[in-house]
Amino acid sequence: MHPAHPEPDPTPSARTTVLLVDDEQDIRELLAMLLTDLGFSVLTAADGDHGLALFKTARPPIVLTDIKMPGLDGIGLLKAIKALSPDTEVIMISGHGDMELAIASLKFGAADFITKPIDDNLLEHGLKKAQERIAMRELVRDYTENLERMVAEKSARLVELERRLAAKQIVEGLSSAMRFVKSGEGEAGTLGELPCFVSIHNREQRIISANTLYCERLGEPDGRESWAVYGSAYPGGRGCPVDEALKSGLAGSSHETLQGVDGTCFHALVSTTPITGDGGDVSMVLEIAVDLTEVERLHSELVSSQRRFRDLFDAVPCAITVQDRSLHVVEANKTFLRDFGATLGTACYAAYKHRAEPCPECPILTTFEDGTRHQAETVVTDRFGEPRNILIWTAPLFDAAGRVEKVMEVSTDITQIRQLQDHLSSLGMMLGSMSHGVKGLLMGLDGGMYRVESGLRKCDLEKIQSGWDTVRHRIQHIRKMVLDILYYAKSRDLEYAELDLQAFAKDLANLVESKAAHAGIALTCDFDGSQGHFEADYTALSSAMVNFLENAIDACLSETTGRPRKMGFRVAAEGDKAVFTITDTGVGMDREAREKMFTLFFSSKGSKGTGIGLFISNRIIEQHHGGIEVDSSLGEGTRITVWLPLTQPERGKGHTEGQ
Repeated sequence: MHPAHPEPDPTPSARTTVLLVDDEQDIRELLAMLLTDLGFSVLTAADGDHGLALFKTARPPIVLTDIKMPGLDGIGLLKAIKALSPDTEVIMISGHGDMELAIASLKFGAADFITKPIDDNLLEHGLKKAQERIAMRELVRDYTENLERMVAEKSARLVELERRLAAKQIVEGLSSAMRFVKSGEGEAGTLGELPCFVSIHNREQRIISANTLYCERLGEPDGRESWAVYGSAYPGGRGCPVDEALKSGLAGSSHETLQGVDGTCFHALVSTTPITGDGGDVSMVLEIAVDLTEVERLHSELVSSQRRFRDLFDAVPCAITVQDRSLHVVEANKTFLRDFGATLGTACYAAYKHRAEPCPECPILTTFEDGTRHQAETVVTDRFGEPRNILIWTAPLFDAAGRVEKVMEVSTDITQIRQLQDHLSSLGMMLGSMSHGVKGLLMGLDGGMYRVESGLRKCDLEKIQSGWDTVRHRIQHIRKMVLDILYYAKSRDLEYAELDLQAFAKDLANLVESKAAHAGIALTCDFDGSQGHFEADYTALSSAMVNFLENAIDACLSETTGRPRKMGFRVAAEGDKAVFTITDTGVGMDREAREKMFTLFFSSKGSKGTGIGLFISNRIIEQHHGGIEVDSSLGEGTRITVWLPLTQPERGKGHTEGQ
């Protein structure tokens, strides 16, 4: 029995080596002392080229590098290291002005980034996480190697036993059989050398000869009944293997229980072959029995080993699958089956992403092609429709000829890590993505104000109205953008008030009807069932609902098949809920897009969308204790249903959910 694998230990026991690359000598010396105090062995380099040369020589498991350096910068060094050693953990050091570069480095495989001035606790935490990932990879690698080795060992033992069972090959002719019974006086001959119980029986079901092993284990054969070794299983010999061979004249095989001279019983595989005389009649029977005790012991041991490996397989806190060349799951642990609700035989891309075809740049297909291990990171959807960030390792499983027969995939859930990174970096990314939009809105305001001023000078009411419409439209966009920033940047207490449901619905329709009309989209409103009042934060909820309505307009504008562009907006009080239903005849969404549409920074609009609006809208509906249902398919349009209680359960408590 192999010893259990230890849990990964991230503590540097043999002084883990860290390569430190920074062009500033003071920072290099300070970080080197800090890393030494933390128990690491430190190599330093003053630039990227020197650092890459050191890495090729020493191959340290962790690299800590500045982003901006003369010559080969941090991003270039990161790419070069990942090309040489994908498993190396690279932590980037960035200044406040390098935030975009630091975030971009994550796309190239950086483990983390730390901003200057460096916080000792954050650095220690980042290094500890890097060591944990290194230890986890080593542990999974050990598990895989041990599993492959033990399966090979057990398979070899079974092959050997199958060869031993092949001893049931028998002598067909009497002359050939008798030639090997005895080779001379006092000599055992071939029968005596066989590793099984060999005996010859006459028509009276009496043993006339047997090999040495038979005599030692089952007793002296002279004149003994053929059925005696079976105990009381065959009274009078009726139905015993020799009796059946004599009656049928055919060879036979059966599993029997034999009784030894010491009274112990054991299982055996008994084969009988009739021996015919010159006249063609059965004159004797050759019986060969193989002891199955060792086979049963090995089978029991193999079952026990398989059970232990299965327990280990299921105990690993990762989703593990074994896949064939068509990417169908042929084996999976409990974590995968539980989290993704899949069954054996399901394609991995269907279980993970509900796709109808393999994912682009699939690491499993790459492993099948080159027979090496690969690593990748992606976003999948669990059985509850929740997105998960996972880190994937793939390893080839070879057949006896050395060909890649299957691939093992180990997926680690790193959603919490990515959420923390998103939380740390999202404000900078959001403001950067909105900067161009703000610039365009300011230019629009300048144009609107110019029209208003020109109209005032000329007393031209039409130009004044046109300019004011432009200013008001841009102010609405600025207001929505500022609210998006406010809701994501910090917690905000909702200010519940009793609102007229129909009046609220009409306000929303007024905000988007001009945009819809300008785009040639027929907007149909149904507010007949919206009489009554409900409780909500007017500003927050209107911002969320306008997001849904404007997305419906954008979906219609993206439709290029020539179908009529239509939108429906229905608001009604149903029971104790206010229900808002928005329909469109736009391009629609596939399942993967539907499940990711409320994820931060996910957008199906390409460069036209920030991926923030729907994320914030979803959070606002959750704050109102409501829910969202999406029904959509490609080319068939979309229906979004938003509901929230007419009476808020926590009104007056300033309920909010922190971002």
